[in-house]
Amino acid sequence: MRGLLSEASTSLPAAELARALELHPQVAVRPEPFGALAYHYGNRRLVFLRHPDVVKVVEALADHADLAATLRACGVAEARWPGFVKALAQLERSEIIRAR
Repeated sequence: MRGLLSEASTSLPAAELARALELHPQVAVRPEPFGALAYHYGNRRLVFLRHPDVVKVVEALADHADLAATLRACGVAEARWPGFVKALAQLERSEIIRAR
């Protein structure tokens, strides 16, 4: 996850921002000074969420219609969205979040 929030891309596919995501029901998020730990009880993966903004977005995913609405609601500047899309894709591959 390190460095993903600083990487920028010139454009994002609209389909990525239109996806409805949620925290996997088998995942527990524990706040830490650096961000949070996310533990998946099913696959036993432990993932470090190293930025408080990522934690905020992950915890808010289920409360909004799609990723774009979540990022807006969490106050993430649009210039940072490409980094969040990459970070969330990694979290989805780790089964920390999932499509709903």
